[in-house]
Amino acid sequence: MTDLASAPAAFKRPVSVLVVIHTPDRQVLLLERASHPGYWQSVTGSQEAGEDLSTTAQREVQEETGIDVVGESLCLRDWQRTNTYEIFLEWRHRYAPGVTHNTEHVYSIELPAVRPVRLAPGEHLDYCWLPAAEAAAKVFSWSNREAILQLPGAASDF
Repeated sequence: MTDLASAPAAFKRPVSVLVVIHTPDRQVLLLERASHPGYWQSVTGSQEAGEDLSTTAQREVQEETGIDVVGESLCLRDWQRTNTYEIFLEWRHRYAPGVTHNTEHVYSIELPAVRPVRLAPGEHLDYCWLPAAEAAAKVFSWSNREAILQLPGAASDF
């Protein structure tokens, strides 16, 4: 097993966040990855050294959407849930040698209504707001799908 504390800063940490952004009526924000057109997801990102997970979630939301969680006094909900999954071979070079799995921590943010977002140049191509059932069907990741379906009332949308 690789010692994470000694991993060079150039390697991504195999600890990440998934942040599902939604409205009270379960409209879910999805982002299309620039590196994989057609790959839609919620906000995701790796924890940086010395950063607590809620700070990681806030930073990733700000970077990927322009939404300032702290400045707008939004409630970042920690689901106290983790998913562990194997890192795709095509992305393993970003991690220290021997790292094969990532642990993802799930969060959500409820916005009062659908709104435009500011995409991170080079990271995402497009965004859309979809009803939870449609969003769950559109995302690539099983963990993202499960999180969307666990939003209050989302399962009843089918």
